[in-house]
This record gives sequence, C-alpha cells and structure tokens, in this order.
Amino acid sequence: MKKILLSATLLMFGATAFAQDLPTNPEPGKCYVRCKTPEVWKNEDVTIEVAPAYKKIVTHPAEYNTVTERVLIKEAGQRLVVVPAVWEDKTITYTAKVDANKLSVVPATFSQDSQTIETKAASANWEMSEKAPDCESSDPNDCRYWCYKPVPAKYVTIPLTKLDRDASTVSNQVPGYEKTYTTKVMVKGPTTTSIEIPAVYGSINKTVLVKDAWQEEITVAAKYKTVTKEILVNKGGLTTWKEVECELVNNTILPINWNLGSATLTPAAKRIIDTRLLPVLKTGVSVALESHTDSRGTKENNQNLSERRAQAVTNYLISKGVNPSKLTGNGYGESKLTNRCADGVSCTEAQHRANRRTTFRVVNEK
Repeated sequence: MKKILLSATLLMFGATAFAQDLPTNPEPGKCYVRCKTPEVWKNEDVTIEVAPAYKKIVTHPAEYNTVTERVLIKEAGQRLVVVPAVWEDKTITYTAKVDANKLSVVPATFSQDSQTIETKAASANWEMSEKAPDCESSDPNDCRYWCYKPVPAKYVTIPLTKLDRDASTVSNQVPGYEKTYTTKVMVKGPTTTSIEIPAVYGSINKTVLVKDAWQEEITVAAKYKTVTKEILVNKGGLTTWKEVECELVNNTILPINWNLGSATLTPAAKRIIDTRLLPVLKTGVSVALESHTDSRGTKENNQNLSERRAQAVTNYLISKGVNPSKLTGNGYGESKLTNRCADGVSCTEAQHRANRRTTFRVVNEK
C-alpha cells in the first residue's frame, strides 16, 4: 500500500515540480510537499514626546501690615499768667506707604506640530493567480502562477505640541505715598510767670511692607506616547520540502455533519477542525479544501451552498491564525456524489448525509 501511495505522490510531484528539484535523500515510503517559509515579524515600541516640559510661574503679591504710631501733636510749653505764649501751626510730612514691586506673568505660548512614524516597514507577499479559464486540469494548483507583490509601508501621524516661548514675569513698581499732620510750635514764650502746659500726643496709622512680591516656578512635566510598529525579522518566501503523512496528499474526509441547506459551522464542527486539520496546518504546509452537497435542491443553489461551506471552513482557519496563502477552498455542489443518490433517486437520510461532506489534502506551493 505504501508503494502505491509513494508512486502516486511522485507522479503528482512530477506534474507540478516544473524546474524545481525534488527533495534530496528521500526515504522510501515517505511523501513530501513543497512549502514556503513564512515571514517573521516582531513588535517594537517607540516612545515619542508629544508635549514638551515647560515652566509655569505663579506670583504672590507684596504683604503689608498696618501699625499705629504715637506722634506729638502739641509740644509741652508754658502758659504765662500775664502774657501768654505765642504759637503757630507747623505741617509735618511722613511716609505713609513705601515703594514696592508688582509682578505680572507673561504665560508660555505653544504651537501645534506633528510627527509621522513608520509603524510597519514595506514588504512583499506571495500571491497565487486565478486558475486559467482554458485549463483542462481538475487540480486546483494547475494553470496558476505566483506573483511576489510589494506591500507598502504603513505610517501613523502623531500630533505634537511645541513650546514657542516659555513663561516669564514683568515687574512694575507700585509707588508709595506720603501724608502730613499739623503740630503747633511755640514762637515766643511767656514773659512773666508761666504755667507748664503738657505736650499733646495723638495716633496715626502707617502701612509697612512686611514681604515684597515674589514668584514661584512650577515645572510641568513633558508628555509621551508609545507607538507599536512591526519590524520584519526574517523575509519569507523560500521554497522548502516538508515530509507529510502519505494519506494526507489524497482527499481526507473532515467528518463535519453539515445541516441540510446550511453553511454554518456548529461548535462540534469547529472541534473537528481544531483536532483534525489545525495540527496539519501548523506544520507549515498548504491545504486544498473541497466541499460538496447532496442532490436535493437545484444545481445552482447546491453549487453556491458548497462554495459557502468551503469559505466557512477557510474563514474559521484564518480566525485561528492560519495564513490565508496556505489555504485554497472550492465548492463542487452535487457534481461529485459518492453514491447513487442523484436527482430522482430515492435514498435514506444517511445516504444523502454521506454526500454532504468536506475534504482536505496537502498540496504543493508553486
């Protein structure tokens, strides 16, 4: 049996290998398929400054206290019994409030800018062409060719705030002012016996500077943002040979019980794919999927249904992290029945269910 499988595999390789060499040192009874090495990417975080650090100035006004001072209103003198003393008024000027400074803040000014960061470097992907319309082969890999198409780089633009002029202060002088009071002074004393007259005192209020205006500087920290970009570590696309189980190169049934007229994967169907097909794809090989229907319904509807079933399996595998380039899905409707249950033939539900099937096989990558 192994010899028959090996012969079939070698015939398939001979039809599709074109100018490529076969595996070196193959073992008898083993089967091999061509694979493409995948691209290897890694994520790298880049931190950029989106807002600079700057200085913010807070000013505090000058502080004053009001003090009460005892002042002489009238000097002590003498009152004459016969001839009284002669008095006159005298104006005294004093500083009621001394000069001080007042600080005004000129705030920092900013402008808007931006910075463009490359988040993913330019690369390229292998893509398979559509099957040539005049191709007579039933093999989905025949009559196709590969194109190595470039994938442009990706960029993201980050808005930035730039400091044009930092905060500063302007000092303006607040002038003080003076006040006056009037006192009486003796111009001429008495000429006869005098009586002592005591001095008269009063109170005045003065505003004195306790602490001049002062400023406090507060540093506002810069703001940063981290952007993740993808970096290509190893470039893929090299052809390698991989050993596979020989039975996998032929169509293998995925025992999915498709409901009649449905292309929805049930939880049980997903578990079957997880255990039967995902482990094969994780080895790096490519797989061709085929879906079929029973004969009930029109040929057009069955063709569409089978294509949707193949697409449902393909989409589920992609959601599990499988590279789409590793998958080929086709629907064949009711064109490849496994039994006699064609249109007009009475069959049991179990016989019809046998035709509602999905298969897979490992294929070469060209």
